[in-house]
Amino acid sequence: MSFAVEFKSFAPENLVRHSLAAGSADVRNSLLKGKLSLNDFARLISPAAAEFLGQISLRSQKMTQQRFGKVVRLFAPLYLSNECINNCSYCGFSRDNPILRVTLSVEEVLREARALREQGFRNILLVAGEHPKFVSNHYLRDCVAALHEESPSVSLEVGPMETEDYLPLAAAGADGLVVYQETYDRKVYAEVHTAGPKKDFDWRLETPERAYAAGFRRLGISALYGLADWRYEAISVAAHAEYLLRHCWKAQVTISLPRLRPCAGEFQPLTQISDRELAQLICAFRLMFPDVGLVLSTRESAKLRDGLIPLGITLMSAGSHTEPGGYTGAGREKLHQTVRGRITGEGASEWANSKATGQFEVSDDRSPQEVANLIQKLGYEPVWKDWDMALAKS
Repeated sequence: MSFAVEFKSFAPENLVRHSLAAGSADVRNSLLKGKLSLNDFARLISPAAAEFLGQISLRSQKMTQQRFGKVVRLFAPLYLSNECINNCSYCGFSRDNPILRVTLSVEEVLREARALREQGFRNILLVAGEHPKFVSNHYLRDCVAALHEESPSVSLEVGPMETEDYLPLAAAGADGLVVYQETYDRKVYAEVHTAGPKKDFDWRLETPERAYAAGFRRLGISALYGLADWRYEAISVAAHAEYLLRHCWKAQVTISLPRLRPCAGEFQPLTQISDRELAQLICAFRLMFPDVGLVLSTRESAKLRDGLIPLGITLMSAGSHTEPGGYTGAGREKLHQTVRGRITGEGASEWANSKATGQFEVSDDRSPQEVANLIQKLGYEPVWKDWDMALAKS
């Protein structure tokens, strides 16, 4: 039974009510347990648990150091293309947004990757909008194969595919797949995804399982906080992670914690999760899943990221650009604008000094070395290399 099927009979709203009704005694009882259930997780993200945040934070910090050591792994997103056939109201790449778009050639992707390598990165996440004409399976395979020669760890955050389409990507050297469900609330999902294949909620929900069947060894999931009630999303993510740990047990599971950021289209978050609630959520995920990687991106401010690192974060992006060609300026001579999905003014001279539109605005704009220095200052070791495929062949 896939998670999509299982999720149809799961009622996150019941656990949300359980969370909101929890009292101090309930939180204490959950903190006494060695292995937590989803009921316990709901209590740890409850309003009542906020008064225990200091205690929970210390336990989360200790557990993280026991399981992962005092290290924080660094990665960089490398955007291949901002072409997209989906209409997602919260995304800068949304089809109807009149933005400057480009798809990098394999040679340009390699140039971007080498610029990241010079900064220290050996762990790269390839990101692209969903557009079969520009971001085909063959194109992705060629990009992965080219990068795999120089980058030990290559992951993908691209449009969902069939298992057979993932097979050549895994064979070319891709070892990780990241797919945000965006929101686990079906009603909200239908409201914010108005056109394109992304409208299929269940198809997207089953993506990690198809990637696992193709041989991916790392699976990353998340909701995008700001679309639906954050407790509803968090409980759903926890249920999804629990399922993947049971059924895709050979893979490492990671959970990201992205909050909506400003982007083209001027979409405003529909819900809010405060900084303190985000900290509480990180700790709850750590106590629920001691061995799951927790990911924090440059969506958050430098000051907040610095404070969240000790709570349980094991993987961070740094020096990120969310537009294709962001690290070297690659692809600028090929820019074109789209208006409601139609290309206009390809290669227009007025865009000669412009750059492709990014997916969202980055908040922490420190250089990778500045982030690494801060990690060291906190008493942790920044790790640039996450994985070497040679280890899998030994």
